[in-house]
Amino acid sequence: MNIQIFGTKNCNDTKKAERYFKERRINFHFRDLNEKGISKGELDNITRVIPLENLIDKEGKQYKKRNMQFMVFNLEEELLADPLLLVTPIVRNGKEATTGYQPEVWKKWE
Repeated sequence: MNIQIFGTKNCNDTKKAERYFKERRINFHFRDLNEKGISKGELDNITRVIPLENLIDKEGKQYKKRNMQFMVFNLEEELLADPLLLVTPIVRNGKEATTGYQPEVWKKWE
């Protein structure tokens, strides 16, 4: 298993995802979206499994702060430019990916 967790240090679901893998002694790589965004290639890999419109956090602070509910925009460009718009955590295992806290899916990966 090659687990990657994309999230922020202050996101509760991201913390729960990290704890889930730590408790099972499964190594993972954590990417803090505050420090480094997501690349076009990574986004393309994730969108093979999760539709692009399911990756934007319409309930999140960043979406509301930027008043995006009133804007027309290119979703992919915005997610690449501002990774804090992503639903977190995004957990990847090779070609598979999930958004949010989904231990029932991660169990199947073990």
